Amino acid sequence: MDAARLAKDTPKSLKTRARILDCAMRVFAETGYHAATNPVIADAAGLTRGAMLYHFPTREALVEAAVAHVQAARSALFRAAADSIPAGADVTEHAIDSYWDLLQSEPFLAFAELEAAGRTDPAIQALLAPAQAEFDRAQAGDHFLKILHAGAGPRFQASRDLARFMLEGLARTTLTYDTDGRRERLLMLIKRATHMLNRKGDIQDLWPD
Repeated sequence: MDAARLAKDTPKSLKTRARILDCAMRVFAETGYHAATNPVIADAAGLTRGAMLYHFPTREALVEAAVAHVQAARSALFRAAADSIPAGADVTEHAIDSYWDLLQSEPFLAFAELEAAGRTDPAIQALLAPAQAEFDRAQAGDHFLKILHAGAGPRFQASRDLARFMLEGLARTTLTYDTDGRRERLLMLIKRATHMLNRKGDIQDLWPD
């Protein structure tokens, strides 16, 4: 390990890097990727431009570290949700409500902004791809399985995917009228459809009479 790397791995330096990455995540979530320039992030972190360049000499270095930081924060929230099922709760409804809440959280909003930027920027998309694959495996595997208490096989995977992608789509959709009512009805339908696919309980119809 060279001297420059050792200097950047001191406790003070690591703490500063963490502050920069926390600020980058917050600014991505609040203003979007393109507005979150390095000077804006440096200012949010209370650093000079020179101090910012010491830790992240290029935009690419900052974005690469930020993707890993945001992904770690998303995974930590997801694991916490999987481990926090209240006693006696309807596990399907808890899973759906939990993920809906996560989609409004800073790490998930920041990652969505990075994904939006990656749609037209191959370099960002290349940085995101491993994190997307890792999260997809966690969603379809142990963590979401634990949240939903679902089984294995295509039907149960479809129930997880249906809940996940409908929630993600709803989170990114702009409802222009009767917002609360439409959102609550859609969340109710997602829960009922997931119950039906998992064959949990006595729900037989998507729409309650």
